[in-house]
Amino acid sequence: MNNQLAEFARNQLKSDLQDCTQEQQLLFKRMYSHKDLEKPIDRVVDDMPDSNLDRALTQVQRTLEKKHDSNKKTT
Repeated sequence: MNNQLAEFARNQLKSDLQDCTQEQQLLFKRMYSHKDLEKPIDRVVDDMPDSNLDRALTQVQRTLEKKHDSNKKTT
């Protein structure tokens, strides 16, 4: 992956993960840093191989869409 694209993807992931709940962030850590669940979420993203970035972005986007949709239904 192009270095600029990887940097953009990592920054987007870090930003999007801040909008996730602690439970959702823990699930992310279980998937991408299962050996160190105490690692800060930004560090998990920084340590991910580039090959996981596309899948991780998709997963976090879907999580946030579901969160947004459920918030719309309750208001």
